[in-house]
Amino acid sequence: MGQPTHAQNWWRSAVIYQVYVRSFADGDGDGTGDLAGVRAKLPYLAELGVDALWFNPWYLSPMKDGGYDVADYRVIDPAFGTLAEAEKLIAEAKELGIRTLVDIVPNHVSDQHPWFRAALAGGSERELFHFRPGRGEHGELPPNDWPSQFAGSAEPVWTRLPDGTWYLHLFTPEQPDLNWAHPAVRQEHEEILRFWFERGVAGVRIDSAALLAKDPDLPDFVEGRDPHPYVDRDELHDIYRSWRTVADAYDGIFVGEVWLPDTERFARYLRPDELHTAFNFSFLSCPWDARRLRTSIDETLAEHAPVGAPATWVLCNHDVTRTVTRYGRADTGFDFATKAFGTPTDLALGTRRARAGALLSLALPGAVYLYQGEELGLPEAEIPRDRIQDPMHFRSGGTDPGRDGCRVPLPWTADAPYAGFGGEPWLPQPSGWSAYAADLQAADPGSMLSLYRAALTIRPEFGDGPLTWLPAAEGVLAFARPGQEGRLLCVVNLADAPADLPAHSRLLLGSGPLDPQGRLPKDTAVWLRD
Repeated sequence: MGQPTHAQNWWRSAVIYQVYVRSFADGDGDGTGDLAGVRAKLPYLAELGVDALWFNPWYLSPMKDGGYDVADYRVIDPAFGTLAEAEKLIAEAKELGIRTLVDIVPNHVSDQHPWFRAALAGGSERELFHFRPGRGEHGELPPNDWPSQFAGSAEPVWTRLPDGTWYLHLFTPEQPDLNWAHPAVRQEHEEILRFWFERGVAGVRIDSAALLAKDPDLPDFVEGRDPHPYVDRDELHDIYRSWRTVADAYDGIFVGEVWLPDTERFARYLRPDELHTAFNFSFLSCPWDARRLRTSIDETLAEHAPVGAPATWVLCNHDVTRTVTRYGRADTGFDFATKAFGTPTDLALGTRRARAGALLSLALPGAVYLYQGEELGLPEAEIPRDRIQDPMHFRSGGTDPGRDGCRVPLPWTADAPYAGFGGEPWLPQPSGWSAYAADLQAADPGSMLSLYRAALTIRPEFGDGPLTWLPAAEGVLAFARPGQEGRLLCVVNLADAPADLPAHSRLLLGSGPLDPQGRLPKDTAVWLRD
């Protein structure tokens, strides 16, 4: 066999744009984003310069958790369109040079899934889930004390049925966990993968990829116990090796949502016969601090090196406070446990940092994921309490603002109703939202959109080559990457004072202007040619 071609290795340095369909663009005017809306915006995405689109779940769902409660993986939810429209979208995107990734949620299904409905009726399908008798004299206590993935120990992960049995759900009661020890569960998911690969998708994002396998004894939770009863169990690797065989038959790729503090165990998922890539959450949650960012970058590259997998870089996604807002706060990191209503934010400061952060992330070796609206510099929206829909808010007892603030429908046209999104949006757009509209930004060379377009035009020069740190003042990140015409440099100033630039032949792009002395101001980044 010869060496893999660039086309086969596209995923190693791709820019993948995350589409949260419900909030992207509304083609039929009902207030919910849909596939027709996405298809109409494909020219925008092609002009932006992205290599692929990752779609959050677009399947049939009661939407108890934003579509991550799937009732049927082979049916598009009617709110979004039809399977025929999805196939057209995949094909039309491909004609523009844009690949498609779909989202698979293997840990759980909706309580409306046919399997679970049959299980509730007492059928043998109960074997496909985790049904157990309760503890206590009359079975009135849950089978174990596992904490919820949504709200820690404040919410149970077991729900009792009228017949006295309990079923497991690490997330909401409407999302029963599947029993991955059962061969029918494995077979079904491999068939689902083939179904979508047959329809032309280039890859699959795997939700909660480290949670599928459970200790068959379902023991009580003990902090620090190894192995964990339901996180990162060794059985997972056999599952993903089987999946990799399916993907390889279609030249498909995987990206896993793997939250693990142990870098060595994280890297196991990226061995050549398992997942191609996994999300890098240490960089996403890292504060705007030079030392900590450099540490995150170094550790990320180091943990990927032994298995030859490319790193991934992302600043925001559909679960995380938007970058402009996060970088404008006193605490610029991200932690679900610290989210709160009314956190003071300096949006001007956050925007400067987000522009610099964009150039930093896009200059790093590996793939980049860009969440919709980040290229417009959208801030996190404050959702009125009576309009919040995210179950994370309700399961926290109302203390967590939830994730709706980063899911507000996009502004496309400044002078159109609802900023050109379509009908009245399912989540309210804040006042002044039209100021971020794509049509205004496209005409403004200094806008966030123009910065992203310029950066994505230049970025292919960076490729997937190594990173070399350069000498720099305290608080300044400076590194070189091999380019097609000599080295390319990225310099980011996180210090309080302007910084001198290293020797270079040309300034390719800046997140903001240099000062009158040609120095790099605070919270500014540049790309240079050596």
